[in-house]
Amino acid sequence: MSSTPKYNAYSVRNRGKDKRAIWTRIGVVWAQEKGQGLNIEIEALPLNFDGKIVLMPPKSSQAADTFEGEVA
Repeated sequence: MSSTPKYNAYSVRNRGKDKRAIWTRIGVVWAQEKGQGLNIEIEALPLNFDGKIVLMPPKSSQAADTFEGEVA
């Protein structure tokens, strides 16, 4: 398995009109060694979840084992 995840997993919660959504990094996604599937490694589960989970490619400067919440 590669040391770099294929995607980062984010919990995204909309806050309403004219407000930016809250993006919180909750884990990473790895390509399976054999086959075409993906494995999601979740480090946190959002409480009272009313948003969506979004998978985004990692930025080249992000460490694979760092799971810090982000607000964007």
